[in-house]
Amino acid sequence: MSTLLKPLQVREELLKRNVRVFTSEEFSRIFHVSTNSIKYFLEKQTDQGLFLRLKNGVYTLKTDFPNEEEIANALYKPSYISFEYALAYYGMLPEMPYSITSATTKSTRSFSISFVSLSYYTIKQEAYTGYSLIKTATKAFLIADREKALVDYLYFVSIGKRTLNDRLILKDIDKNKLLNYGKLFKRNKLIKIIEDIC
Repeated sequence: MSTLLKPLQVREELLKRNVRVFTSEEFSRIFHVSTNSIKYFLEKQTDQGLFLRLKNGVYTLKTDFPNEEEIANALYKPSYISFEYALAYYGMLPEMPYSITSATTKSTRSFSISFVSLSYYTIKQEAYTGYSLIKTATKAFLIADREKALVDYLYFVSIGKRTLNDRLILKDIDKNKLLNYGKLFKRNKLIKIIEDIC
């Protein structure tokens, strides 16, 4: 019953579990509450300012807002940060892109949430690898490693969906790793681009 849920206790439990972005289904599993009660509680507490609805069925604590990378991972699953955003994160591009770019095995999608633009690009299931969890005291998010972010980006160059940025900084890149990731896409043009730039 939603009457048994107390907003302050809900907030404390979510923070204790380090759950900063959640779906109504995840909320149900945490608090063992019926679907109707959850819907009522989430709507009421969104109106009262405890939660912010990021998209239909996805919420965050308004008082303890997650960072953009965490939102990017949670909003469209499965996904990991890659492409231009990851390249800039690793210092391989001199400027940070406007949009947080992520790889997904689902359909290509874009979202805008008041302060941030999020773009998700489809890659093959076989190529959905080469990422890890970056965890600090204040955030945790999935991001491609340097070589995988570059290969994801170059794959889109190879299919004509991106143009090759001539400002790429390719210092300390492992060419063998690039080629191994490139083979996952089964595209000769991608392998040729990798060989040409390294």
